[in-house]
Amino acid sequence: MPDNRALNEAGLKKSVPLRIFSSLVSSMNAAGSIWIVVLMMLINTEAISRSAFNAPIIGVIEMIEISVIGIVFMQLADSLRRGVFVRSDGLFNQVMQHKPTAGHVMAIATYLIGAVFMGLILWGSVPFFVDAWTNDWYVGVEGMFTAPRWPVVLIVVIALCVTLIQFLVMLAEHWHLLMRRV
Repeated sequence: MPDNRALNEAGLKKSVPLRIFSSLVSSMNAAGSIWIVVLMMLINTEAISRSAFNAPIIGVIEMIEISVIGIVFMQLADSLRRGVFVRSDGLFNQVMQHKPTAGHVMAIATYLIGAVFMGLILWGSVPFFVDAWTNDWYVGVEGMFTAPRWPVVLIVVIALCVTLIQFLVMLAEHWHLLMRRV
């Protein structure tokens, strides 16, 4: 019996590029989870340091502020791939069960709209990244703590690209399943 991780939604063996892409998506999700653990440790250390030693760690709030954005976007593609992306699938599941052809058409339309939406966000995010990079945007208070914004904006841009590709991969899988039925 073949390994289910090597199969796509259509039940076909994934190509090498798709397996590599799938590993990238999983790695981004894992990195986001590790980032959360590091932030939790930092928050606890800061709270103990503030309470016990009256010595707060400067910049924790700013690091949390920029980190949350990066974490959310790093885990976006994996949540889409796993089917836990924000959606209401009660109708979709019923249609897939009773009228699979219509369900695949719905999925194709949904994933196409998602890809377009990710593309639009990406289109707006790239100039934002360029501004953050070239104008040296930072978060924090000068003289106390500052951190550049561009690394997190770069993470957002990369994650948007990966999520857009994930939408297209899922669209292609449903297209393939639809073509099999027709």
